[in-house]
Amino acid sequence: MAATNGLQRAANAVRAFRESEHPVVSLARDILWVVAVVGGIALLLYLLAGTWPAVVTIESESMVPHMNVGDLVFVVDQNRFGDPVTWVEGQMIGYSSFGDYGDVIVYRPNGADSVHPIIHRAMIYLDTDDVIESGLGAYYDEPHAGYITKGDNNPYTDQPNLRISGIGVIEPVKEEWVVGKALVAVPLIGYLPLHLPEFAVAVILVILVHDLILERRKGKEE
Repeated sequence: MAATNGLQRAANAVRAFRESEHPVVSLARDILWVVAVVGGIALLLYLLAGTWPAVVTIESESMVPHMNVGDLVFVVDQNRFGDPVTWVEGQMIGYSSFGDYGDVIVYRPNGADSVHPIIHRAMIYLDTDDVIESGLGAYYDEPHAGYITKGDNNPYTDQPNLRISGIGVIEPVKEEWVVGKALVAVPLIGYLPLHLPEFAVAVILVILVHDLILERRKGKEE
């Protein structure tokens, strides 16, 4: 009996929240709706991509002309639709993506979460002996196997030419550092994630203005 009464009270509270015309309650409903839509889209992207983030924004010109600043890139798990193909392998089998051989991967430099992931082309995968024999081992405290990557618009590979403050020289990319591989890029709309706080404020302002206009119309009609 107590459980039934509790459910009834909860149902009444939900009904009152949904039907209330109070401005604060109305604003809360609108914000919850926006959050639910955004959360649903995020969940769908995760289920489809199998990784997170499922989208990244191009923030530099390192991949020009195949990816430009402001492009929104959809990312899938590195093993979805087959293992990542390097530039060297792509040449041999005739596989290309984004205007050149091999796959473009998204990776966390040296496994760090403190900086934005890098999106560059996987040029070749080297095992530990290859890293040392190529001379790359001299640059790292603990040489290890991994992908050698390069921006299409850069003259040199990331390893060992790229250094990031607080992280050091970028090492060959271990498989566990790979967020995923790029699937498709959509021009320009990547600016939205770059300005998400401003966009959120704009949406809330629109909701407030919309509710204010409705309240004034109701007041005049009454």
